[in-house]
Amino acid sequence: MTRTTELNKLVANLTVLYTKLHSFHWYVKGRSFYTLHEVFENYYNHTTESLDEVAERLLAIGGRPVSTLKGALEIATIKEATEQETTSEMVAAVFHDFELLINDLTHLMAVAEDEGDQGTSDLALGLKTQLEKNVWMLKAYLAD
Repeated sequence: MTRTTELNKLVANLTVLYTKLHSFHWYVKGRSFYTLHEVFENYYNHTTESLDEVAERLLAIGGRPVSTLKGALEIATIKEATEQETTSEMVAAVFHDFELLINDLTHLMAVAEDEGDQGTSDLALGLKTQLEKNVWMLKAYLAD
């Protein structure tokens, strides 16, 4: 796969994740409501910033980011929310999605470096570092 293909998959995954995080933000219930409501909001705000950075990087190197929901769903490997998830299922889904993105970003870094694109590799490293911190915090939350 090429860096533009990998970047476009990342755009698609971030698009689906953004929508999923909004769903979780709206539908979370229970004793963890206040905490998770805010956490999901922080995650979707960060996701929208990341999405914009990735799409603009793709444009800068001559690619065309997917810009429709239908197109994103066709490419994405992150699954949509069902609106039926329990609170623990929401947290587990976000944990899984972040780990999937970390793996994709690791692959993107290697592809970008093979193609001599340090800018894309650096972008991927920054996103990966933030997601690794998020995964660490979710692991601590799930350790109950």
